[in-house]
Amino acid sequence: MTIKSDRWIREMAHEKKMIEPFEEYQVGAVNDRRVISYGTSSYGYDVRCAADFKIFTNINSAIVDPKGFDELSFVDKSSDICVIPPNSFALARTIEYFRIPRNILTVCLGKSTYARCGIIVNVTPLEPEWEGHVTLEFSNTTPLPAKIYANEGAAQMIFFESDEVCETSYLDRHGKYQGQKGVTLPKT
Repeated sequence: MTIKSDRWIREMAHEKKMIEPFEEYQVGAVNDRRVISYGTSSYGYDVRCAADFKIFTNINSAIVDPKGFDELSFVDKSSDICVIPPNSFALARTIEYFRIPRNILTVCLGKSTYARCGIIVNVTPLEPEWEGHVTLEFSNTTPLPAKIYANEGAAQMIFFESDEVCETSYLDRHGKYQGQKGVTLPKT
């Protein structure tokens, strides 16, 4: 496997529409206002967080069960800022829609700006031939409320190209999260 560079990312975004919308270069300011950076970096792509959030709450004393997740455990919020309660989490989605090629595995890592504040971004790998908006999970590991900013950088995608094409892709398996739009809760 080889990690892919900014040149490859630009080519794939233009030729294969791998990332839409797409920013050619790193953006660190918008209208002279500093933002958490997003766009193409040296060996990855920094995605933005959309303004739709699901904030975890335990007002119903629910049990977190991946086989039967209770949607009432979340409060929906549409805003440029999401405040995550202490020791809790929120779900969001990327602004960008991804179409992953069959010979590529994509791994998501959190941005250092959030990590240095005790905010962890968790995303599972984007498998070959998966497509959709990426659901982002922001964990607030601190004992204080934490802010997440919509329309700004949230995480970095790293693209790995295999020496050979996989035998069975996510599309071939009819994966349950294929083509997801919006913030997507767990499915079984």
